[in-house]
Amino acid sequence: MTISIGLMMFPVLMIFIFIGFPVAFSLMGVAVLFGYLRFGDLLVHQLVAKVDDVASYYVLSAVPLFIFMGCMLEKSGISEKLFEAMHLITRKLPGGLAVATIILCVFFAAASGVVGAAESVVGLMVITVMLRHGYNKGLISGTICAGGSLGTIIPPSVVVVILSPIAGVGVGNLFVGIMIPGLMLATLYILYILIRCTIWPNDGPSDHAETKSASLIRDVWIIISALVPLLTLIFSVLGSIMLGWATPTEAGAMGALGTIFLTVLYGTFKFSFLNEAFIKTLRITSMIVTILLGGMMFASIFVALGGLSVVRNFFEVSNLTVWPTILIFMLITFIAGFVLEFISIMIIVVPVAVAVLRPMGVDDVWFCILFLIVIQTSYLTPPMAPAIFFLRGISPPEIRLVDMYRGVIPFIILHFVCIGLIIIFPELALLLPEIMFDRIPSGTPH
Repeated sequence: MTISIGLMMFPVLMIFIFIGFPVAFSLMGVAVLFGYLRFGDLLVHQLVAKVDDVASYYVLSAVPLFIFMGCMLEKSGISEKLFEAMHLITRKLPGGLAVATIILCVFFAAASGVVGAAESVVGLMVITVMLRHGYNKGLISGTICAGGSLGTIIPPSVVVVILSPIAGVGVGNLFVGIMIPGLMLATLYILYILIRCTIWPNDGPSDHAETKSASLIRDVWIIISALVPLLTLIFSVLGSIMLGWATPTEAGAMGALGTIFLTVLYGTFKFSFLNEAFIKTLRITSMIVTILLGGMMFASIFVALGGLSVVRNFFEVSNLTVWPTILIFMLITFIAGFVLEFISIMIIVVPVAVAVLRPMGVDDVWFCILFLIVIQTSYLTPPMAPAIFFLRGISPPEIRLVDMYRGVIPFIILHFVCIGLIIIFPELALLLPEIMFDRIPSGTPH
């Protein structure tokens, strides 16, 4: 009876979410409902213990700092200067504006770690420019959606900071582990743009305007003044974590101060901007922590009611090998990404998946990186792609929804290429953790 009650938690949760209850309160409500049936009044002690657990995850203190960095970068003016610098470098390439957009999104993701922030900031800036240069509308849409999603897989990602305690994996291992896959994915984007615009030049015309020799020094100054401050900020955050000089929280604090300094350096600092950044950070952090708390409550009751044991027994009785088991969890993650935000998916899928796959010899870091790429893929995939809905809010009327759907499909295919490479060559995800943290992999699928 207890086991059957535990399995009922997921369909009840889905019902609450689909009828419009906030995800956090749906998780908490289902946990309280089913927990009371099992524990009665003693449920209070178990849920209070979960509040204490979430409050004790010191790594989560980095979350508001990274979010604040993203909020301040939106106001700093660095995106405009960086785009101008990247365009100077890439303008004579086929699809140079699109290539510059991807590079800009990489820098923005590495400097802020916030998913979706680059899409709105960069999108507002480049859509009009690309339309004016005659770029294909599908290419514009796909480039902005895909580039804006890189905050999931390029460190220091807020998603990774949240995933770390859920999966029981060190945040440092995840940060360095996702670096090669993240840069590899961005490289695949750029190669696709170059190949497409070489074959079909009208999709992304290059800028063949001659550069006057007198302007060379000016161009070099634009590039240096845009790159050096941002690269310094990225190194102070990401470099200090990777080299072991600072914890993620300490690095986030340096980054937060660095973004304030950038706004002063570029002459865009206003106390009103600072106040807006504080308020936005508070709202987003409160949402994340509330959802995380609800998820921890839900997971603890699910385990107490025997739900995790049932899942394990299912895979054992089914005699499934490692790869079908991984495929099932990836498919659940991909489909869930259509209707749930990433925190809910992590809370629901990751604890169960890690508990099932770890005894099979699957390395936790490797699986988490694969999970992050699948999450990012569902972020782009129609019909419910959050990236497309972000873009609709900032795009002009001439870019239609059908352009957006067509535009993201090639980038989604590139995600599956990246996933395939990480499956074939697990070292892409595990090499840097081994080198930088002397980490011994717990195993990879055979």
